[in-house]
Amino acid sequence: MDKITFIGLGNMGAPMAKNLLKAQLNVEVFDLNPSAVQELTELGATSADSLPQAVQGANVVITMLPASQHVQSVYLGEGGILDSVESGTLLIDCSTIDAETARDVSAKSHQRGYGFVDAPVSGGVAGAGAGTLTFIVGGSKDDFEQAKAILDHMGKNIFHAGEAGAGQVAKICNNMMLGILMSGTCEALNLGVENGLDPKVLSDIMLQSSGRNWALELYNPCPGVMENVPSSNGYQGGFMSQLMAKDLGLAMEAAVASQSPTPMGSLARNLFNFHNSQGNGQKDFSSLYEFYQKEK
Repeated sequence: MDKITFIGLGNMGAPMAKNLLKAQLNVEVFDLNPSAVQELTELGATSADSLPQAVQGANVVITMLPASQHVQSVYLGEGGILDSVESGTLLIDCSTIDAETARDVSAKSHQRGYGFVDAPVSGGVAGAGAGTLTFIVGGSKDDFEQAKAILDHMGKNIFHAGEAGAGQVAKICNNMMLGILMSGTCEALNLGVENGLDPKVLSDIMLQSSGRNWALELYNPCPGVMENVPSSNGYQGGFMSQLMAKDLGLAMEAAVASQSPTPMGSLARNLFNFHNSQGNGQKDFSSLYEFYQKEK
């Protein structure tokens, strides 16, 4: 059976790897957190003591890492993936990073005879657990087709955005819009509440009106309005506010590179940065609702 190596067992990576195991695939895992590795091995994965050992004999390597610098180190560093993996291996990076890093890793991977796609995800921890993630893939058509056969076990919607780096560009555009959308939803709900409206009633009205949006429908930021969302669980779980700020920062870097005007994206980034500076970085990004409550 082909071997899939999964590197990076954080909040997103661990449930993604679990879905590969559920599909009865041969999975080897590697992470610096021993407890994360143990959890996967108890479910049937094998583990390795080092990154070179983990990728040895792998047909596919999947990485889910925090930021660009981690991707650069894991792929391009001494003893990293490109130094250790066998020729012909398909490399899939699901991290959300800047497009230039994705293009650089892709070019160097192809120079050494490896396929590579950047495949950032949308759908959050819940989507990772349910196997319903959206993958936004950048890379050649051939690499995409090979990757899709693996990604189908972890996601519901698999899009080919274009060549290397295109997945990252599409992802940061989506998350910039999400940050703007959540900021506006928090602001509108708080305005209604401070003028005497019930937030549930106001949400229902807007859901049937032109203000309808994803946050109101699936991820209401006001506590008690919707069950099974972070706002009704002390803003725990979900997508951390510090990660939203990171993605908005990536969007601003892309905007500078292309000289694209992004005034709303810039404002959303500033709002989340300020919110995080008040100790809220580990909370779900819908906790921005609390920012508006405090600014009275």
